[in-house]
Amino acid sequence: MIAKLTGRLDSSGAGHAVIDVGGVGYLVEASARTLDALGPVGGDVTIHTEMLVGEDFLRLLGFARAEERDWFRLLTSVQGVGAKVALAILSALEVADLQRALASGDSAMIARANGVGPKLAQRIAHELKDKAGALGGIAGTGPAAVPAAGPLGDAVTALAGLGFKPGEASAAVAAASEELGAGATLDALVRVALKKAVK
Repeated sequence: MIAKLTGRLDSSGAGHAVIDVGGVGYLVEASARTLDALGPVGGDVTIHTEMLVGEDFLRLLGFARAEERDWFRLLTSVQGVGAKVALAILSALEVADLQRALASGDSAMIARANGVGPKLAQRIAHELKDKAGALGGIAGTGPAAVPAAGPLGDAVTALAGLGFKPGEASAAVAAASEELGAGATLDALVRVALKKAVK
């Protein structure tokens, strides 16, 4: 959503912003990192949103980057991780730091976030170690990071659909992309990535 930032309500960790879209104000929950990235009140902003709908609530969450929104979705797929905890994690850790923590199983780094105890941090590290590869690769699983969108992301999804773990799929697609170069087609990426994955 492209809008104008009209207000900001900060709290520890995550906070809120008021976004004006065509004269209608929306209260958007966001991580501290997104709030920092939005810039000054009164400026134009581009924000990626996620709406949570419940029996008695409607919540709009905002993210400065689509990548952060993808990580929010992944974090909330873990039992015991709600929107508040996911935003706290994204406030405490850069996406790259979160990727490294998952790759190395460093639950202590994840536990730095407000509201994340040691047991929950261990569950997050365990459950997301393989899944996180589909969101751009985890440090150490391949020669380069693979973006979540575009032909590279589609190729990772295709390999994951064939039964490869997301981390393996991401590493194979990154290697295929390196071999084929920029502008490779989805078909070519999948074909070469399959060869790389089965080696």
